[in-house]
Amino acid sequence: MRFGILSTADIALDSFVPGVARTEHEVAAIASRDAERAAAAATAHDIPDAYGSYDALLEADIDAVYNPLPNALHAEWTTRAADAGLHVLCEKPLTRDANEARDVVDYCADRGVTLMEAFMYRYHPRTERVHGLLDAMGDVVSASASFGFPLRGDPADVRLQPGLAGGSLMDVGCYPVNALRTFLGEPDAVTATTYDSRDCGVDTRLAGTFEYEGGASATLRCWFDAPEHQRYRIETTDGWIEATPAFNVPADASAELRYGRDGRTVTETFEPVDQYAREAEHFADCVESGMTPRTDGADALANMRAIDALAEAAATGERVTL
Repeated sequence: MRFGILSTADIALDSFVPGVARTEHEVAAIASRDAERAAAAATAHDIPDAYGSYDALLEADIDAVYNPLPNALHAEWTTRAADAGLHVLCEKPLTRDANEARDVVDYCADRGVTLMEAFMYRYHPRTERVHGLLDAMGDVVSASASFGFPLRGDPADVRLQPGLAGGSLMDVGCYPVNALRTFLGEPDAVTATTYDSRDCGVDTRLAGTFEYEGGASATLRCWFDAPEHQRYRIETTDGWIEATPAFNVPADASAELRYGRDGRTVTETFEPVDQYAREAEHFADCVESGMTPRTDGADALANMRAIDALAEAAATGERVTL
C-alpha cells in the first residue's frame, strides 16, 4: 500500500512514518500548506514525493491517506480523500462530535472506501491479551483509566484552540474513553467535571465517570498540566488487570501487563513491538480483503458519543444518559 500523509504533524513523522517503514508498505508522499516544509520532511524521512497543498496530495499516485490534521479538519479532509477514491486512516478522535462522525462514516461507506480510526494501542499484543484474561476473570466490577502530560510551550498550540476542537478530553482523554469502552462496553450514563487552567477556552483537565446497568462503574482522568502518566486498571469478581504505561508504548520498549488471580500476582512482559506498524498492517489487510477494521467507523462513532456525553455533563453539571 502506498500512503500519502496530510501534514507534517509530529505524530506522523515521529511515529507513523517509522512504523510504516517496518512493514512491506510505503509512505509515498507527504503534503503541507508550506511546500518547503513538506520538502524538508520528505528529505529527512526518505519520502519520495512532497506537495505544497493537500489537494495536490489527493491527486498523487497513492492508495490511502493518513490524516493527522488538527481535530477540526479531520472530517473535511477525510471526506475529500474519499471523493478521490482513497482509503483513510484517520487520527483520533475521528471528528469534532458524534453528528459529524456519523456523516463521515456514512460518506466513506457510500463511496466504498475503508475508514479506520488510528487507535494504535488497540493493535499491541498486550491489548489483545487483556481481552483473553477478562474472559476468564468473571464480571467486571470497576475500572479506571487515565492519560495526561504537561503541555508546555506555545499558547497557540492547536490542542489549546477551541476552534480546532482542542482540549485534554479530545487530545489524550479519547484514549481512556476508548479503553473503558473496549473492555467494559458502552456506558449507560456519564458524569464529568472539567477545568480550564489557562483560560484558553478548552478543558485542560477532566475527571469523569461511566455507569453501567449491571452495576459496574469506571472513572477516567486526563490533563495537560501535570506530569505524564498513562494507566488502566480493571477490577473483576475474580481478579484484576493493570497496564502502565497504557497507550503510548515506544517501538523499542517492552511492555508489561500485571494481573492478579487465584491469590497470586503475575507480570507478563511483551517484547518490543511497533504498534504503529501493526496498525498500518491491519489497515492495509482490511483494504485488501474487505474486512471491517477493528477500530472502524462504528467504533469511532461510539467513542465520539461518549466524548460528547462527557462534554455535556461537564458543561451542565448533570448526569447524561447515552
